[in-house]
Amino acid sequence: MSEKPNIAFTAPHFAASQVGLNILEKGGTAIEAMVAAAASIAVEYPHMNGMGGDGFWLISEPGKKPIGIDASGVAAQGATPAFYEGNDAIPSRGGKSALTMAGAVAGWKAALEISHEWQSGLPLSTLFDTAINQANWGIEVTQSLVDASNKTFDELSADENFAQFLIKGKALKKGKILKLTKLSETLKHLAEKGLDDFYHGELAAKLAEDLEAAGSPIRLEDFNNYKATIVEPLSVSTSKGKLYNLPAPTQGVASLIILALYDRVQHLGSTDADMVHLLIECTKQAFIARNANVTDPSRTPVSLQSLLSDHVLDEMVKNISLDKALPWPHEAKHGDTIWMGCCDSEGRMVSYIQSLYWEFGSGVVSPQTGIVWNNRGTSFSLDANSNQYLAPGLKPFHTLNPAFAELIDGRRMSYGTMGGEGQPQTQAALFARHIYHGQPIAKAISLGRWLLGRTWGDQSHNLKAERDLVEYVGESLLARGHDMVTVDPCNELMGHAGAIIRDTEGTVSGASDPRSDGKAYLGHR
Repeated sequence: MSEKPNIAFTAPHFAASQVGLNILEKGGTAIEAMVAAAASIAVEYPHMNGMGGDGFWLISEPGKKPIGIDASGVAAQGATPAFYEGNDAIPSRGGKSALTMAGAVAGWKAALEISHEWQSGLPLSTLFDTAINQANWGIEVTQSLVDASNKTFDELSADENFAQFLIKGKALKKGKILKLTKLSETLKHLAEKGLDDFYHGELAAKLAEDLEAAGSPIRLEDFNNYKATIVEPLSVSTSKGKLYNLPAPTQGVASLIILALYDRVQHLGSTDADMVHLLIECTKQAFIARNANVTDPSRTPVSLQSLLSDHVLDEMVKNISLDKALPWPHEAKHGDTIWMGCCDSEGRMVSYIQSLYWEFGSGVVSPQTGIVWNNRGTSFSLDANSNQYLAPGLKPFHTLNPAFAELIDGRRMSYGTMGGEGQPQTQAALFARHIYHGQPIAKAISLGRWLLGRTWGDQSHNLKAERDLVEYVGESLLARGHDMVTVDPCNELMGHAGAIIRDTEGTVSGASDPRSDGKAYLGHR
C-alpha cells in the first residue's frame, strides 16, 4: 500500500502545479515550490500575472502564527495628479496606466529569506529551470489565453512591443505554441544575478528605460526605493476555527467579514437556497465596510482588525434577513489574477496570489525583457475627495487576497481564487460548502457558483449565477428580491479556485477548479 500523501500543490495551470510538486519532491520548502511555480505560471498564464505585477503571501508553519508579505507596488514619485492633467481619469491601458511599481519579484525574495531560515535553499537556477525552458521552447495556448487575446486584440495589437503575444500579428488560437524567448532570457538573468537585480541592477535599468519610453511615470529611483514588507495578517475567530487574510490595501477584511457573518447566521437556513442567499447578504455587508475603509494602509479611517470585532459584526448581522435581499448595486471592483496553494513535508503551507490586474495589465511590454507591466494604479482616483486619491508612494486598492484557516479540529487549510469582486465570495462558497456543510473539497469548488458585482472582464453589477446553480435555487433567490442573471455553467467568470488541506496526521488533500486549466497534485516525501 502506498504511503499517504504529505505534500501537495494546486494552481490554475497544471504545468505550474507540476513545477511546484517537483520542487517539493526534491526536498524544497513550500516557499521554494511557490516561487518556482510563480515563475512558471508567469510564463504559462501571461495574461493573468507576471513579474511586472504584484503578489501577496500567507505563510504558515505548524504551531506558529501565519506571516503575511505585501509585495504590492506603490505609485511612482512622478505619478501625481498633475501628471494626469487633461485626463478625466487614469487611463486603463498604455504607459500612463503603468504607474505603480511591480512588487512580485521583491515578494519572491522576501519569502525566500524566510525559507532560508528553515533550511539551506535550492539555487534560483533550480527553481527557475522549468520556467526558463517553458518560455524558451514555447507554451501551448489555452482557451483562457485565447479569450484574453481576442478580448484585448483591438486595444493592444497595434503596439509593436505587444507582438510577442500574437502569432503573425493575429490573435492567439488554442493549441498553438507561443514562444516567449525574451522572458526566458530575463528569468535566466535573474537566476544568475539574483532577484535583487530586478530593482537595483541591469534588469532595473532596462525596465526603467522601457517604461519611460512607453510614457510611464516610473523611473529607476522607483525601482531602487521599493521593498516588499512583512505584515501581520488580519484574523477572526469563528465556531469552525481561526481565519486569516491580508490587511490593507487588499480586500482581505471583506473575505473574513463574510465568513464571520455567515458563522453567525448560517443556523437560520436549512436549504441550499438559504445558504446562497445568506452568503450573498453577508457579502453585501462586507463590501459596504470594505468600500468605506480599505485604501492605502496609511489612509484607512479605522483599524481594519476592529471591523472584525464582535460588536461590529453583531451590528452587521442586524442588516441580514433570511427572507429578503438588501437592495443593490454598489461600485464594483475590477480584477484578474492567479491563486496557488501548497504544503511541504514539514507541514509548512503557503497561500499565494499574483496579478497584473486586467488581462495583460497595462498592455505595456518591455521590449528588452519581455515583461508585461501591471495597471493596478488605475484603481487610484483623480478625485481629491476620494479615499483612493492618487499620491506618490501610496498603494491603490487591491482585490487580491490569499486565505488561510486553522480549523478547530486541527486541520489547516490554504485556499483562494482569482476573480476581482468574486474572490471573497468564492472563498466563502468553497469554505462554507466544505467546512459548514460537509461537501468534499473538490465538489465544494466545482459546484455551481454565483457572483455579486463585477469580476475581471465584466461591467455589470448584478447577481450572476451559473445555470446548474440556478436550476435548484434560482426561483427562491428571485422570490427574495435578488436581481439575478443566469450565465453558462463552469464559467471562468466565477474565478479559478483551489485549496490544500492538511490534517492532524500530516495527510494532505487538495483540489483545483474545473473552470481553469489547473490541477492539484499530491505526493509523498
